[in-house]
Amino acid sequence: MAIKQITPPQAHETLDKDATVIYLDVRTEPEFTAGHPQRGINVPVVFFDQRTRQPVPNPDFLAVAEANIPKDAKVIVGCQAGGRSQRAAEIMAQAGYANVSNMQGGFGGARDQTGRVVVPGWQESGLPVGTDNGEGVSYASLAAKAGVKA
Repeated sequence: MAIKQITPPQAHETLDKDATVIYLDVRTEPEFTAGHPQRGINVPVVFFDQRTRQPVPNPDFLAVAEANIPKDAKVIVGCQAGGRSQRAAEIMAQAGYANVSNMQGGFGGARDQTGRVVVPGWQESGLPVGTDNGEGVSYASLAAKAGVKA
């Protein structure tokens, strides 16, 4: 299933024009807390194993998303560079979300093997950054609503 791709400026414009659009940040809790697009909510699609530093899928990702985001909502999914959000958008589309977009470049920008930015991210595009991580935004509060321990 093809997921619609949008750039950070397009995502910002969409969020600005329509207050019902949801920005789902699928980065880890520490990444999200350090800064995220304003109006973002956090449901990590993976966690990083402390021992191996390897990504481990969040087994509750879909359950938490479904408890907090209606299936008919317009959702923009973002991560750090665009890879995790693409996977999360695919999971959501397979679960019946009809209007999901992946934000290319994510928050920090997509880079090639040399480290050169190939798609500027939200932060590099100079778009508004928030650090709020309270009720209704943090993974802990969203997971609690789903009856899942964060």
